[in-house]
Parts: sequence; structure tokens; C-alpha cells
Amino acid sequence: MKIQNLAVIFIVIMLPISMVLTSYVQNQVQTLDLQISYDTKLTNATYDALKAFQLNTINSGSSDLANSKIRDIQASVNTFFNSIAKNFNMAGYDKNVLQEYVPAIVYTMYDGYYIYTPFTNKIYPEDTSENAEYQIDEKIYDLKPYVHYSCRYIKGSNTDVVITYSLDNCITVEGKVNGDAVYKTGYLLDNITNVTDDSVKYRGTTIYAENNLKENLIAYKEDSNNNYTLINGNYICDKVNGVKYYNTDPANPDSKWFSILNDSVYETAEQYDTVNRSALEFYKNAYEFTNWVRDNLGDLRTGDAVDEDGQHTLDDEFGQNLLIFENQAGWADSIEDPNSLFNQHRLAVIRYSIEKNLSIAIANYNNYTNVQTNFQMPELREDEWEKILNNVSVISFMQGLSIGGKIYNGYSIVTNTKTEEVVNLDSIYITTSDGQYHRPTDSDLLNSDTNITGAYFNIDFESKSTTNGTDEVYYYPHSELGCYSSIVTQTGANYTDNIYEYMEGKGTLAQVYFTALGRERYSMYRSNPITTDWD
Repeated sequence: MKIQNLAVIFIVIMLPISMVLTSYVQNQVQTLDLQISYDTKLTNATYDALKAFQLNTINSGSSDLANSKIRDIQASVNTFFNSIAKNFNMAGYDKNVLQEYVPAIVYTMYDGYYIYTPFTNKIYPEDTSENAEYQIDEKIYDLKPYVHYSCRYIKGSNTDVVITYSLDNCITVEGKVNGDAVYKTGYLLDNITNVTDDSVKYRGTTIYAENNLKENLIAYKEDSNNNYTLINGNYICDKVNGVKYYNTDPANPDSKWFSILNDSVYETAEQYDTVNRSALEFYKNAYEFTNWVRDNLGDLRTGDAVDEDGQHTLDDEFGQNLLIFENQAGWADSIEDPNSLFNQHRLAVIRYSIEKNLSIAIANYNNYTNVQTNFQMPELREDEWEKILNNVSVISFMQGLSIGGKIYNGYSIVTNTKTEEVVNLDSIYITTSDGQYHRPTDSDLLNSDTNITGAYFNIDFESKSTTNGTDEVYYYPHSELGCYSSIVTQTGANYTDNIYEYMEGKGTLAQVYFTALGRERYSMYRSNPITTDWD
């Protein structure tokens, strides 16, 4: 056969194959580009939702209360769907259409989480008419009831308790311990010594009460005639159970303490002390609570955890059968250290609870949508779980959209490091005499010439707003400016995975840091108040 004929045959065979392969590669590239685009849009919408939640909680004096928190989350969900509509060019679609492709949105809080997902109403409404908001057995797309980071433990016949964990080392113990009914909440801390009424020593640092803590405040006080009086100044401030109370001159009997709630000024007859003992009481209570836990639950092991049927079947989730609250060889020496057995077990409990309930919620979504796809929870990476387990987070899922060569199955995780909800180890900023605030690991703070003046909650350096009904004014509770190398670029901040070890031998820095950490953790709002009765 002539070579010309072979060439023609080769072209006839290879040209269609080449065209098919070219088309396939182009489709794959377009699918990949579309997936990246969808991932970006989903992340942007999730960020918008978290930012809305953050702004609402920072500027709301009632954001820590359960009903207000639900309100803020629902507003955040609406922001998410509005952002989705805008980012995906679906502005003509309403929320009901968009949520067909969103099987779940998770809001992880301090000691539990909400899942926004469909469910069947099983509560009989008070209004049984056709105009009732919800009907029995109606399918509802809303927040499911709050789920705590809890685990049940059964040891012998005398101990059956539920322990609720949190994003830090605070726990609540409820149930039967050694045959007695208990309900106690507190922080677990080692390294506390020299406990007196006036001071305690924590990790070699002496903690005292604080005098005349102050904050900047701008507010409008409304009288009975709807006239507004401007309140503007640097006020003595005391924070109790998440609510801040202010006073200009506590020594004056006519000067009343007041709080700000939703831009309104509320005076109170309660008198607060200008000596703030929150940090001192925090460490004293932690000392008592830790001793109580070890005296009564010191022999509790990970293998004592039970499933919803009361069976000891959770070995695969919680690892070896090790003591939870006692320090053991091979683990950290202090219970509060990140690498302690307690902390590893705490994180495992939180992850197991979220993973299990979220998997069920997404799998059940197949019964609530008309989208033809198999909704299922994707496998999250370990670094993603690390973010979720240590911060208030929003996790969003979108599935079922066609992106050419396949069906889109995406998720996004955005964490919030500035929130009233939790005081993390990196939530404390250090102030210096030059009018700046720094991260506690900033190298500048180790300079002997640096004059450290105090330490405060990071959200107190964020802008707040108030209004008199027409004019909106912004102010900062603390007016120091962020250190550029520490706060903005973070190039001046030393890396550490254990702030406790980092603070060893740091003198004044360690003292103001641990004082502020104790003060803010003691005074934050919590649904389970810290226990003070150890009988």
C-alpha cells in the first residue's frame, strides 16, 4: 500500500479521536474552572454569614442570651442565602429555591452547635388553625435544637454522668457520681498554688484583684419625652455574666451603675465594686473544681463512654482506655495544656458529636428535596477539623448543582476569632505605654524598654456603634492602635503551639496575660454558671 494511502487512513482514524480528546480535555478544564469558581463563591457567602453574625454579636448587649443568639444566627443565615443569590447570579430566585442545594449550615458555638437544615415538626402548635406558623408533621427548614458537646459515661453502678465540654477547658458534670446527684460547672487547671483571699499563684505568676478597670463609651440616654442625652467618656467598667456595667464616679451615692442594651441605657440599683476580683475568683474556683473532679471522677476512663443506647461501644472514636482527668506518663503534665489527654479526649468528643449529627442531617436531606442527587457528608481534612474544634465557626454545604462533567459537592469553613462567645488563648491583647496593642507573643513585648500597661479581650479593640434614632456614632472601648508588625502583618509575633509554656518566666507579660484571661473567662456569659458550692 502506498504511503499516501496510509497517511489518509491515519488521518481518517486519528482526526475524530483527536477531536473527541480535545473536547474532553476542554470540558474537564471548564468543569475544574467552574468548581473553583463555585468554591470561591460558597466561601464568600459563608464569610458574609459569619461577618454578619460577628457584627450582630459585638454590637448587641444581649447577644449572649439564647433567644438573641438564635435571632443573630437566623439573620446570619439570611445573609448567607442573599450572598449566594448574588454570587451565583441567581437574584431572581428566592430562598426556598436556593436552599434546595444547601443541605446544612452548621454554627459551632462555645459548648454546642446549631444545624440549619430541614426537619419534620413534631411539636403540636398552640394555634391549631390553618393559619398557624407551623403544623404538626410539617417539613420545616430552620435551626434544629441546640446540641451540646456532651458525652455520657457509666462506671460501675454508682457513677452515671453526662459531661458537657466546651471550646476551652470548662466542663459541666451532671448526673450521679458515687451514688450522689451532682450538677457542677468549672474550669480544669493545674499549677495553682498559694490560694488566699487576696491572691493566688498560677504557673509561678501571682494573680491579684484589679482596681478601676475603665473603658471608653458613647451612648444616648432617652428620657420620657424622647429627648436624648449624650453619654461620652472613659468609664469604670465591670463585666458580670457577659453584661458590662459602667459608672463615672462610684464613690458618689448619686452616681448609678448602668448598662447598654440594644442602644438603650438601663440604670440599675445594684452596686458593683471598683475592685475587680474576676481573675482572682476564676483561679480560685478552678483550683477547687479541679480538685473536686479528681477526687470524684479521677478514675473515669475514655472506655467508660457510652453510646445513645448506654453501650460501651465508642472505643474506635476515643482511642485507648485511658484516664481522662489524671495526668499520665507520655502526655502533658498539666490538664490545660493542648497535648493533655483531657484535651485530646475533649476534641474527640466534640468532633464525634458534630460529625455524627451532621452526617445524619445531610443524609436525611434526600427526603426533603426534589434535587436528583445523593446528598452525603464529605470527608473533612484534619486541618479543617482543627479549625472547627478550636473556634466559633460556620460550616456550609452546597451539593447537587451541575458543573458540566460532574455534580458539584462543595463545602466551606470560616472561623471567627473575635467573638463574645468564647475567650480563646489568643483572644487577649497586650497594651503598652506607646498607645499600641499587641498579640501576647509579639517580640516587642520581650524588649526590656517596652512598658506593658495591661491586657484586654480582643473584641474590646473593635469598633462599636450606637444611635439616638437618627445619628449613628462609632467608638472603640479601648482606643489603642494595633501594632503593625504584630496585628497587621503578624511578622513580629512568635509562633507557639503552647502559650502556657511560652509565658514561663515572662514576668509582667505573663501576669497581665493570665490575669486578663482569667478575668474574661470568669465574666463571660454562660448558660451553665460556674459552680461555687463544693459540698
